[in-house]
Amino acid sequence: MKTLYDVQQLLKKFNIYVYVGKRLWDIEVMALELDHLHDAKLISHDEFIHAKLILTREHRVEEKQESRGKDIG
Repeated sequence: MKTLYDVQQLLKKFNIYVYVGKRLWDIEVMALELDHLHDAKLISHDEFIHAKLILTREHRVEEKQESRGKDIG
Protein backbone atom coordinates (compact mmCIF):
# COMPACT_ATOMS: atom_id res chain seq x y z
CA MET A 1 0.00 0.00 0.00
CA LYS A 2 1.58 3.24 -1.18
CA THR A 3 -1.07 5.69 -2.37
CA LEU A 4 -4.44 7.16 -1.44
CA TYR A 5 -5.89 5.00 -4.21
CA ASP A 6 -4.58 1.91 -2.38
CA VAL A 7 -6.34 3.04 0.80
CA GLN A 8 -9.54 3.55 -1.20
CA GLN A 9 -9.22 0.01 -2.55
CA LEU A 10 -8.79 -1.35 0.98
CA LEU A 11 -11.96 0.43 2.10
CA LYS A 12 -13.75 -0.76 -1.02
CA LYS A 13 -13.22 -4.38 0.10
CA PHE A 14 -15.61 -3.56 2.94
CA ASN A 15 -18.06 -1.70 0.68
CA ILE A 16 -16.92 1.65 2.06
CA TYR A 17 -16.96 4.39 -0.56
CA VAL A 18 -16.04 7.89 0.55
CA TYR A 19 -16.89 10.99 -1.43
CA VAL A 20 -17.74 14.11 0.51
CA GLY A 21 -16.84 16.51 -2.27
CA LYS A 22 -13.65 17.99 -0.90
CA ARG A 23 -10.46 15.91 -0.96
CA LEU A 24 -9.35 17.02 2.51
CA TRP A 25 -12.69 15.96 4.01
CA ASP A 26 -12.58 12.67 2.10
CA ILE A 27 -9.22 11.90 3.67
CA GLU A 28 -10.55 12.70 7.15
CA VAL A 29 -13.59 10.44 6.68
CA MET A 30 -11.37 7.64 5.34
CA ALA A 31 -9.26 7.93 8.50
CA LEU A 32 -12.38 7.55 10.65
CA GLU A 33 -13.50 4.52 8.65
CA LEU A 34 -10.06 2.95 9.07
CA ASP A 35 -10.30 3.49 12.83
CA HIS A 36 -13.63 1.63 12.86
CA LEU A 37 -12.26 -1.26 10.79
CA HIS A 38 -9.22 -1.54 13.07
CA ASP A 39 -11.32 -1.38 16.25
CA ALA A 40 -13.51 -4.18 14.85
CA LYS A 41 -10.33 -6.17 14.07
CA LEU A 42 -11.30 -6.45 10.41
CA ILE A 43 -7.89 -5.23 9.19
CA SER A 44 -4.45 -6.06 10.51
CA HIS A 45 -2.47 -3.63 12.60
CA ASP A 46 0.10 -3.34 9.78
CA GLU A 47 -2.58 -2.47 7.22
CA PHE A 48 -3.99 0.08 9.63
CA ILE A 49 -0.64 1.75 10.29
CA HIS A 50 0.33 1.89 6.60
CA ALA A 51 -3.05 3.30 5.60
CA LYS A 52 -3.00 5.92 8.37
CA LEU A 53 0.50 7.03 7.36
CA ILE A 54 -0.63 7.45 3.76
CA LEU A 55 -3.68 9.45 4.85
CA THR A 56 -1.56 11.64 7.13
CA ARG A 57 0.82 12.41 4.27
CA GLU A 58 -2.03 13.18 1.86
CA HIS A 59 -3.74 15.35 4.46
CA ARG A 60 -0.57 17.44 4.83
CA VAL A 61 -0.28 17.81 1.05
CA GLU A 62 -3.89 19.00 0.80
CA GLU A 63 -3.46 21.49 3.66
CA LYS A 64 -0.38 22.94 1.96
CA GLN A 65 -2.24 23.29 -1.33
CA GLU A 66 -5.16 24.99 0.38
CA SER A 67 -2.89 27.44 2.21
CA ARG A 68 -1.09 28.27 -1.06
CA GLY A 69 -4.45 28.94 -2.69
CA LYS A 70 -5.37 31.38 0.08
CA ASP A 71 -2.02 33.19 -0.29
CA ILE A 72 -2.57 33.68 -4.03
CA GLY A 73 -6.22 34.73 -3.79
